[in-house]
Amino acid sequence: MAKKRANGEGSIRKKPNGRWEGRYTQGIDPSTGRAIQKSVSARTQAECKEKLAKAIRDNRGIPVNHNEDYTVAEWCRLWFETYSKPVIRPNTAKTYENMIENHIVPAIGGVKLKRLTAIQIQKMYNDSKTSGRVQRFEKKTDTALSGSTVRRIHMVLSSALKQAVKERIKAPKCSRLRFSSRRRF
Repeated sequence: MAKKRANGEGSIRKKPNGRWEGRYTQGIDPSTGRAIQKSVSARTQAECKEKLAKAIRDNRGIPVNHNEDYTVAEWCRLWFETYSKPVIRPNTAKTYENMIENHIVPAIGGVKLKRLTAIQIQKMYNDSKTSGRVQRFEKKTDTALSGSTVRRIHMVLSSALKQAVKERIKAPKCSRLRFSSRRRF
């Protein structure tokens, strides 16, 4: 029985001509919504694994030319374009972008990623819960966001911060912050 590979690792198979082929998803085509598949091939399985790992790393890496002194806004936008958008559906991408641009960036976007604290994040969640609704057309008296919307904001921010920790851009102290809708605000 073949060993199952984790999500994002691609797949390896032996072709009828005796060569090994490694396939991975490069991203999602925005016009059709279908996955863009790429492949590498090699003579041996071990060589194919190495080529596949290198291709995935090259495809997913953050730009090297940045000085790693990101603000929260810069990192969230970069994370969205590099890691999230290529592997999610177009409507989900619009939702993530909305969470980043309308809730995360206005609240904590100017803070340097290395200086971000759990208190700043929790204050953003509290403020979003009480008065986070974006005013579009007319002034409404109720500007509170629902708990599920605040949880979605948390999910997007948490994913971005976890990736920053993996990339060694952010210390892990804020990436493990938990959000619970049962808290009293």
